Amino acid sequence: IDGQAGTTGLGIHALLAGRPDVELLEIDPDRRKDAAARRECLNAADLVVLCLPDAAAREAVALIEAPGVRVLDASTAHRTAADWVFGLPELTDDQRDAIRAAPRVANPGCYATGFILAVRPLVDAGLLEPERTVTVHGLSGHSGGGRAMIDRYAEAARAGVAGVVPARLYGLGLDHKHRPEMQRYGGLARPPLFLPTVAPHYKGMLVSVPLPRDLLTRTVGADELVALLAERYADEPCVEVIRPDGRAALEDGFLDPEACNDTNRVELLVFGDAPDLLLVARLDNLGKGAGGAAVQNLNLMLGADEFAGLTC
Repeated sequence: IDGQAGTTGLGIHALLAGRPDVELLEIDPDRRKDAAARRECLNAADLVVLCLPDAAAREAVALIEAPGVRVLDASTAHRTAADWVFGLPELTDDQRDAIRAAPRVANPGCYATGFILAVRPLVDAGLLEPERTVTVHGLSGHSGGGRAMIDRYAEAARAGVAGVVPARLYGLGLDHKHRPEMQRYGGLARPPLFLPTVAPHYKGMLVSVPLPRDLLTRTVGADELVALLAERYADEPCVEVIRPDGRAALEDGFLDPEACNDTNRVELLVFGDAPDLLLVARLDNLGKGAGGAAVQNLNLMLGADEFAGLTC
């Protein structure tokens, strides 16, 4: 795991630790910044997991010379690259086979995972025309911002109530790095209008897609939308479709972003009814949104049980 000390790397390491079928290669701590040691380790592995910033991930791939080394990249660097397979097994019927055979797999982004699983079935069913502009709002725990943001929120918490950082909008230039993969694998001709928010809780994510009547090709009710999604994901252990209004999922009228934490599960919840609906994906941004997804892909690439070490 190149980048093992980062948030995603630590999560993947924890999920793999103790697995008898996986041997983790690790550089001696004294040689961690030794370029030769890193190159040697990258070329000795059967499979390399990259948990690095985009530029560093590209540099790591360039260091790999041994022809049999396969790569799973958790960065944004290769998610829409033509010669990389997108690591979302639930995307299409043949996506698992593509991941199993691929020498290079790009792990999806957390927001993109929720968005694509919610929207792609609507596009494929002809209910949502690809040319339409889809609006999406995301709410994530602050762990998605990496070590610097985690430390900032931890310091605010130590300062007491007066120092707690509130929920904050970001990506206001409408250029969030997940938009290209949302567009491509959501089956859209245009990138979505995406407004993300980072919240004070550590992890847990809601991805909300409004479906007003004028966005869809015809009027549908909540029952029909649930049936469409339930049929699409009927054989997916880690995708659960919640019945109309999802009232059992609410707490005093509020939707808890942390309910899927420490799992590899994505919940798709439908609210409202014809003519206007709201579709919400709920997941752990460090689980199915990062480390859990990486282990699911790694299992496929190594020919192991797809959900080994994971809880749906």
